[in-house]
Parts: sequence; C-alpha cells; structure tokens
Amino acid sequence: MITIRDLSSLQDYADCVALQDETWGTGFSERVPMAILRVSQTIGGVAAGAFDKSGKMVGFVFGMTGVHGRELVHWSDMLAVREELRGQGIGERLKQYQRDKVLALGVKSMLWTYDPLQAKNAHFNINHLGALPVEYVADMYGSHTGSLLHGTLPTDRFIVRWNLDDTTRSGERVPLPIAGAEIPLANPIGTDGLPSTALLPSLSPHAGPLIVQVPADFSATQKEGRALAMRWRLVIREIMTAWLAGGHRVSAFVRAQPGSLPFYRLDPPA
Repeated sequence: MITIRDLSSLQDYADCVALQDETWGTGFSERVPMAILRVSQTIGGVAAGAFDKSGKMVGFVFGMTGVHGRELVHWSDMLAVREELRGQGIGERLKQYQRDKVLALGVKSMLWTYDPLQAKNAHFNINHLGALPVEYVADMYGSHTGSLLHGTLPTDRFIVRWNLDDTTRSGERVPLPIAGAEIPLANPIGTDGLPSTALLPSLSPHAGPLIVQVPADFSATQKEGRALAMRWRLVIREIMTAWLAGGHRVSAFVRAQPGSLPFYRLDPPA
C-alpha cells in the first residue's frame, strides 16, 4: 500500500524537510530546503516521496540533473526511509522511480555517494542496484555536518555510478563468485583487535585481486568508541585510495558469513 510519486504540494515539501531532520538531525548542515526541492523539479531534478495508505510520507528521494564532463548525468543527493519501515524495499522502489524519471530525459548514468564502511549500503548499492564505486573521496562533506549519523568522523565516501540502461533489474544481479581463501586480505585484524594495512601497492608487488573487509555494522562500531571507528576509517582510506589510484576497481561486495566480516573485492585493470 505504498505509493511513489513526485512531491507536489507545499505540505509535501515541508514533510520532506521534516523527514530529513528526523533522519540526520535538526542540526544537519546539508539539509535541502523546500525551495530547492521544488525548483529542482523544473530543471530535470527529482524530488519524490513514498506515501502510505493514509497519505503519510514514509520515505523520499532527491537528486539533480546536470553535466559531468560532457555527459548528462543525474546526481542522487538524498534518500531516506523511516526507521521502522526500512528493509521492506521502499528505498529500492524510490531509486527505481528516480531511474525511470531521468531515463525519460535521456540520462544514462546516475551518481551518488555512500560511506564505504556501511555494509548495508554497500550491499544495497552493489548487489541490488548494480551501482559500482568509481572513486574514493576523503572527508567529502567535512567532519562537522551536524548529522546524528555521521558524528564527528571524517565523511569519507565512495562515489558510485549506476548505468541506467543496464537491463539487469534489481534482484537479478548475482555477486561475482569469490574464493576468499585464495585472494589476499588487505586489512587483517591484528592481535589488538584492530584492522591493519597489511597489503599496499608500496609494500607489495601483488597485482592480482584482493579483498578488503569492513565492519558488519559500522554504526555499532561507532558506539564502541571514536578511536575504533577512526581506525577503521583511516585503514580503509589508505587501502582504497592506494589501490584505486593504481587502477584496481571494486567489482563486488560480499555480506558477512559466519566467522568472517563482509568485504569488497578489488580487481586489477583488465
């Protein structure tokens, strides 16, 4: 009983701003105001909501269309679903609605960011949608966004690209087969319980695929203490920055299995 549609009334825009506050906190510096939500729709942007049968907004997606290099692209800036309704496919429906809207404009690629340490987001973006990371950006939004989710950690982000004319629909994409035992691990956990940068281009002539593990629940890791969360942030930053600069690319993400952490697979240039 969830309906996806464009925001169209002043109440819709106000409800979207309120949901941003609910998700990221009232002090969030990156909040998109009503005027921008509305104006964006006149120039190819998308501001759409998910509404339950009573008409209450339970999620939204917002993005802008523009030119990147010489390519017409859509930047998906925000997506949120009310906490009690997450995991029910609403976020994916919002993303597919956004995809269909911009495909009709001639857009072939969608870009957005996510935190590489958030395993649930990695699974959704890579395995459900088929959007792959193309760039790692250190502290993209700064460390003081006022977000309840970000805290005071550097906001390192993957930029992902979703090829919109890919005919593989959500739910059909299967992760690449991975023999984890045969592929070296770039960041093993040391005896101190902390991740280490054991495999870097400057330290090893290794040129094949590798795997990079992340916490199963980084939000829980943050609650264990800033020092631990910061260690994960800096280790992943060092590894991803070094290997991506050398031409490796993220090709898959594997969710946590019993006795192991979730991980990315990086493959060398073809």
